[in-house]
Amino acid sequence: MAERRRMSYSVHREVLDEEAMDEMGQKSVSKTSLREKVKKTVRCSGPRMKSCLLGTVPIMSWLPRYPIKENALGDLISGISVGIMQLPQGMAYALLASVPPVFGLYSSFYPVLIYFIFGTSKHISLGTYAVMSVMIGGVTERLAPDSDFMTWDNVTNTSIIDTVARDEERVRVAAAVTFISGLFQILLGLVQFGFVVTYLSEPLVRGYTTGAAIHVIVSQLKYTFGISPERHSGPLSLIYTVLEICYLLPETNIGTLVASIITTLGLIAAKEFNAFLGKRIPIPIPVELVAIIIATVISWQFDLQQKYGVDVVGVIPSGLQPPVFPDASIFGQVIGDGFALAVVGYGIAISLGRIFALKYGYKVDSNQELIALGLSNSIGGIFQCFSVSCSMSRTMVQESTGGKTQVAGALSAVVILFITLWIGSLFEDLPKSVLAAIIYVNLHSMMKQFLDIPALWKSNRVDMLVWVATFILTLLLNPDIGLAAAHFMLGYIYVFTINYVRQVPGILIFRSSATLYFANAEMYQDALNSKSGFDITKLLSAKKKLEAKKKRHEKKEAKRVKKELKQNGNREPNMEEQNHVSVIEVDPERDPSLPRAIVLDLGPVNFLDTVAVKTLRSIRKDYGEIGVEVVLAGCQSSVVDNLQTAGFFNDKVTKSCLFTTVHDAVLYCQSAITQSAYYSML
Repeated sequence: MAERRRMSYSVHREVLDEEAMDEMGQKSVSKTSLREKVKKTVRCSGPRMKSCLLGTVPIMSWLPRYPIKENALGDLISGISVGIMQLPQGMAYALLASVPPVFGLYSSFYPVLIYFIFGTSKHISLGTYAVMSVMIGGVTERLAPDSDFMTWDNVTNTSIIDTVARDEERVRVAAAVTFISGLFQILLGLVQFGFVVTYLSEPLVRGYTTGAAIHVIVSQLKYTFGISPERHSGPLSLIYTVLEICYLLPETNIGTLVASIITTLGLIAAKEFNAFLGKRIPIPIPVELVAIIIATVISWQFDLQQKYGVDVVGVIPSGLQPPVFPDASIFGQVIGDGFALAVVGYGIAISLGRIFALKYGYKVDSNQELIALGLSNSIGGIFQCFSVSCSMSRTMVQESTGGKTQVAGALSAVVILFITLWIGSLFEDLPKSVLAAIIYVNLHSMMKQFLDIPALWKSNRVDMLVWVATFILTLLLNPDIGLAAAHFMLGYIYVFTINYVRQVPGILIFRSSATLYFANAEMYQDALNSKSGFDITKLLSAKKKLEAKKKRHEKKEAKRVKKELKQNGNREPNMEEQNHVSVIEVDPERDPSLPRAIVLDLGPVNFLDTVAVKTLRSIRKDYGEIGVEVVLAGCQSSVVDNLQTAGFFNDKVTKSCLFTTVHDAVLYCQSAITQSAYYSML
């Protein structure tokens, strides 16, 4: 690339005004009337109805074509692994939501089945999630505090808490806010508002989840030390809680603390051992399940609750709860919390879903994901579940153990159903401090996000300020209020992208009138894919399938040759025999309809954040894989600096792909096309 860039060619051009550029580029000025747009929207036909049905219920399109031979075993192993992992996490995260542990199991069952039917991501693991659970816990403890359920015990002459009535009320509150959040998600999906996630920039999400993780840790300290601090709400509630915990430390239950420390250290060691084994074992050891089994047996054998006052899980009823419509009288009090849960839960799920969709060459429908997640939460609320989202740890396990489709998620729900119906009651003696330890260890990945700060300091300090500001606001305020305050303070303004395309033979020129940053980076990429006239996702997917087919073929041929060598006494096959070996071409003849090059006109852009730079890098990579060269033109010096500091350039991508003007870029691309055609004729 760099050598071709240095070849000698002269640039001779007249001064071109906008009219001449439009004439040369054949800019389209045709517009569709409003009447035609409305007519096209309401028109209903058989193919369109079928497409709408398959889009709304995706399982109808992919399940009938499910390749059992290729995917069944991987999905089975993955489903069992994730189901086993859901058991301890579901019970632990129920404590965060301030509801009985069994409701964490319900939340790992009903929503997962709903998503299996309506979701479009093949790899994410839906279920309980720490950040969502702590947000639910804030609502349940605010509307059903311990003080509302205090009764006087005439025997001991002390006040005690009616935990049965309190837990029933908290379950009602959790179900109501979950139902409301689901309705918000469905509504946003129906009005095609999937782009709402663009308001959640990557630095904001990571800063927010790190701050929420601190809230999670503090909320579990009462189980670790066996103390009962008062519930604080509002600004600075985290600081008040920490101060009260420090004040109550002399009342620590030693048995509870020892159980938590031993479990934490054991889980850390076991997870490091799992990481060491890596790919040497087909599935990771379910260390969390092993931990709760051992802890339950010890607690039951030594009667830790009666002898040492260790707080345990308590009664876990067998079977499933009947559906109950949430208490509508609570809706008005939780509508703000429901919207915050809807946006945060969707932002986390769609972000992770797109990562795996890009990795495996398929597309995740953002609006359908909103509807799928909304149905999971709204129907889950009717079955007394609390809000769910996507878990990074479970998703990684689902992918690494061979999960290929949503079938793995459905199988994990079956595992939870089996546990709930038959063996859930066996864990009634499990200490709550063990569940708190499981939460601590699972939050280690969020704690690693502090490393974002020095990385962003070097690449983009504006993004670093977004990260730090969001973290501080989330830390000082409650997670839901902190998220709203971060948006308000940072003043995020969504900008509709106006773009157009100019065509020069073999070259596509794409220009956006808006600056490029996190809020419209995804729309910029989608608009380019739409204007290019071909589906880049399908082409990449086809290429990946062809490469996989070639690998299978080569493996089969290697086995055949090895077998023939064995039969022939290790005699090498002659030339005539080798000529019969079939070859699969990974790079077939190039599609002539594809452009040879794409010029991204970045003239209006005066600033790029880290998300925008990642988008440009992704565009160059994706189109480059199908033989379409992407170059940038009209970059201002500030944009070049942004590209430099964000790590856009490397050994393979140099500044030779940047041009001062679009005209220079076009001349370069034309000379490259001519040179390529010349060598192909030789």
